[in-house]
Amino acid sequence: MEHVKLSAFADVCLRTLMFLGSRRDQQVTTKDIAEQIGVPYNHVAKAIVELRNRGALDVARGRYGGSQITDQGMRLRVGTLMRDLDGREDVVDCISEAGAPCPLLAACKLRGALRRAREAFYAELDLMSVNDLTATSSGTRLPFPTLP
Repeated sequence: MEHVKLSAFADVCLRTLMFLGSRRDQQVTTKDIAEQIGVPYNHVAKAIVELRNRGALDVARGRYGGSQITDQGMRLRVGTLMRDLDGREDVVDCISEAGAPCPLLAACKLRGALRRAREAFYAELDLMSVNDLTATSSGTRLPFPTLP
């Protein structure tokens, strides 16, 4: 059985928000974000489109353009974002690779328990905002290393 794991897209979205949250007053290019968080450019570009559509980022195009996190992005609840970006309906797949349903499906209580566990996971993340993830106990912003 798989362990609880964020989708790759949700992970990139969250990393992008955390990075921009740590540089709240700066516009940062997609290329720079990709280099700093160690994710391919095209994945970051897709995340930026999604986050802009959610109102979490302001994006300016052109030579002096870039992305900047908005106040709404800083207040965004992590659980809400992860829940929205998780396209899976069930934690486990109850259909075999050949397309046959699991013979235990009719009386199975595992799927419901796993759904509740996943929701508890998201509910815990709902307690945190992007701001909470990027602020340190001293009130300073999360330091991301600058890569050569």
